[in-house]
Amino acid sequence: MSTKADVRDTVRASILSEPEVVLEDQDVMRALIDANERTHGSNIVDLRGIAMERLEARLDRLEETHKAVIAAAYDNLAGTNLVHNAALRVLDPVDFPSFLKSLATELPEALKVTAVRLILESRDPLGPSVGFDEVLRAVGPGVVDHYITAGRDIAVRPVTLRQVSPASPEVYGDQAPFIKSEALIRLDLGNGRLPGLLVMGSENPHQFRPSQGTDLLSFFGGVFERSIRRHLA
Repeated sequence: MSTKADVRDTVRASILSEPEVVLEDQDVMRALIDANERTHGSNIVDLRGIAMERLEARLDRLEETHKAVIAAAYDNLAGTNLVHNAALRVLDPVDFPSFLKSLATELPEALKVTAVRLILESRDPLGPSVGFDEVLRAVGPGVVDHYITAGRDIAVRPVTLRQVSPASPEVYGDQAPFIKSEALIRLDLGNGRLPGLLVMGSENPHQFRPSQGTDLLSFFGGVFERSIRRHLA
């Protein structure tokens, strides 16, 4: 059976042959520092040990920040690709019925949302229907801003992100019970026309939150506005 001295010699030889193994192992280094502190006694303050602990804590924070930055960059890239793909889908249709069909079928898939709705204000909301009632709704003047602000006396923003519970059945129909968050893009349809509203609803309550940035959706709203103006003309 190996003696304690033999074990000590074996460990010493291993460390001397590959010291980087010890230096790269945080648990081993921490154990060595703790052992060193115990040899000094409780009445001695080891400033070097304190500094090491602070450096380790700072390194851990930097590593977590680094991971968070990389994750955010990937999320931004994925979001950019989704919006660019959706913008191309919006530009493809050559007539208004095809445009509405794209909103009902292709656009939700491209944006990874549950439902897309287009609300257009009209001075005659009960006029002739163009079909696609599940995706298009005509409303009276002032309804768009009222829906965006939820009837509150606040500024109307071009893009609004929020969680909803419950979602409006007048907007989402049978899908309303499943919608947990939504993005609202107010549409300027040009001089002499009342505004419109593009609504995107998601089953994920965290997909659209007020704390998120709106740059990509603002860009998409600009593309959508230009496309729908062309069809309405």
